Amino acid sequence: MNDNGILQGDFFIDGDTACAEAAICAGCRFFGGYPITPATEIAERMARRLPQVGGTYIQMEDEIASIAAVLGASWAGQRAMTATSGPGFSLMMENLGLGIITETPCVLVNVQRAGPSTGMPTLAGQGDMMQARWGSHGPYEIIALAPSSPQELFDLTIRAFNLAERYRTPVLVMTDEAVGHMTERVVIPPSEEIKHYPRRKPQVPPSDGYLPYNPDPDGVPPMACAGEGYRIHVTGLTHNEKGYPATVSVETQRKLVERLIRKIRDNRDDIVELHEDQVQGADVVVVAYGISARTAARPVRVAREMGLKVGLLKLVTVWPFAENRIQELASQVKAFVVPEINMGQIALEVERCAGGKAQTILVPHAGGGLHDPDDVLEAIMRVSRWNREPETQNSKPET
Repeated sequence: MNDNGILQGDFFIDGDTACAEAAICAGCRFFGGYPITPATEIAERMARRLPQVGGTYIQMEDEIASIAAVLGASWAGQRAMTATSGPGFSLMMENLGLGIITETPCVLVNVQRAGPSTGMPTLAGQGDMMQARWGSHGPYEIIALAPSSPQELFDLTIRAFNLAERYRTPVLVMTDEAVGHMTERVVIPPSEEIKHYPRRKPQVPPSDGYLPYNPDPDGVPPMACAGEGYRIHVTGLTHNEKGYPATVSVETQRKLVERLIRKIRDNRDDIVELHEDQVQGADVVVVAYGISARTAARPVRVAREMGLKVGLLKLVTVWPFAENRIQELASQVKAFVVPEINMGQIALEVERCAGGKAQTILVPHAGGGLHDPDDVLEAIMRVSRWNREPETQNSKPET
């Protein structure tokens, strides 16, 4: 631990602890939360650690209030976050939309568990991936990252804070119970080696007609916070560059919503992160994310040992979706195999982007556990056989 109370060095810790320490390293000094399995360890760690680094932890009465407090803390100038799981994530959806339309940088960690409803609180799931994209109402874009190890949960939590500040938007870290409760070696680098994207501040003084929602050329407005002398108005209503809804019209709505969407879509290349393993030249590509990418590694290796041309495409960024890369690969491969701990969510995005050029095979899991690697291997072998047999080319393999 350095003089500022920030850890550095090698640790043997679980993913939830790594997430909390990453937030502190990223400059987070406010956490508003409500305990929920399997994310409670993040809140517990932050409750103990934030006072040690001059930060504030507050337990709210529920998840609705938790994310509302996080939004308020961000507007007060703090890097802020919350953490939750399935039912709490549902309760946060309205205020997630508020964070998007008010362009409030913050981080929301969802340690997914098996659902629906209360489901299996102590066991893994990946059933919130489409909710992450479409859970709030209205048209918008979201950034969501999916770590597959405690080290990656540490790294991506820091990246989430930087993306939130860079694009002035809430960012989701969509981890899962298995990664959150998995204990592995995590390397925490010295503070000076950790990148901090600074909050973009106005370049004009308060008296010069500052417009809080007037964007820079990249579509992102500088952000003045409460107490800095600027006049600001924060509302979830459709608003103009001044932040006021007084001129609400169809044109104001179009201009605002299109900018909120473009600032993410136009910067997709900067946001989307993928890890590829022997994808070039493959006949079959396994597309996976989170803990499912870990369980997919062995069947991919075994399939290669059997002489099959198989690659692994790991989605580190799930939203915005890597549609350009999937479209490109669809013209080169024969099939995608998609294991996920739900009954089919991201597989639908892969199928959409493939556009019929390559087959998409879902390997579903209802939750409460991880895939049997043999199930993934069987899907790889089945689609490989299907593509080698001309007489069955018109027969679609079963999911």
